Amino acid sequence: MAWNSDPAVVTVAITGADVFRENNPNIPYTTAEIAESTIEACGAGATVAHLHVREDDGTPSGRPELFVDAIDRIRAGCDVLTMVSTGGANDMTIEERTTGLEAKPDISGVESGSMNFGDETFITPPPAGRGIVERATSMGIALEVETFDVGHVVSAVRWLEEGILKPPLRINLVFGVPGGIDATPEALDAMLRPLPPDAFWTVTCIGRHHRRMLGLALLKGAPGIRTGLEDVAYLSKGVLAPSNAALVQMAVGMAGDLGREVATQEQTRELLRLG
Repeated sequence: MAWNSDPAVVTVAITGADVFRENNPNIPYTTAEIAESTIEACGAGATVAHLHVREDDGTPSGRPELFVDAIDRIRAGCDVLTMVSTGGANDMTIEERTTGLEAKPDISGVESGSMNFGDETFITPPPAGRGIVERATSMGIALEVETFDVGHVVSAVRWLEEGILKPPLRINLVFGVPGGIDATPEALDAMLRPLPPDAFWTVTCIGRHHRRMLGLALLKGAPGIRTGLEDVAYLSKGVLAPSNAALVQMAVGMAGDLGREVATQEQTRELLRLG
């Protein structure tokens, strides 16, 4: 990949479905907490917010009214781009995983394949993935493909070539999930290999190699990086992240140290080719 002089887009993954307050007591659960945390992260430099929702006790949820409430609160407080997950949780049906589309977000995630996820199996049959793409596209919602291994990237590129996905290809390369590709420089090279030159790719890393993979991505010229309490519980070794905003500040500072500016909201829309 050639060096990228464009600003880097910072996405913040606010709460996820697989981390809980026993992992980090600062993880937001309620829609009010999710919105407040998102607005703070936006103030710290994030321009895209990747969203799951939960019941008030932290149980991962697919209730559409929670997505609507969270996104309405976020939009009332900042102009961050909202992205809903259609990954949900392992025990949700495809229907439960796609209720976030009813909140009319700016972007929807979509998985391009199935995988082992720890001791469980996360199933996204190809017809279901294509159905999510078709539904989101018909609603005027942009798409980001979530990929956890090289085969997922290849499938996403095939969707683009077949016209299932409209260009540009926006794709999130996820490292470090047990059952997915590992968090190493060689793994990043493997995930990048199938991509077309104009793909907008973001790097996510789960767990202890989070900072080094974001740094490597920035050095490789990544158009985007992702951080947040969905992905990592610690700000540094032994120090729990106090907030999503603190993790965004870390990512913004890292980008600056490596000579990359961070995209503004207007620049993010241009780089993602939205509207």
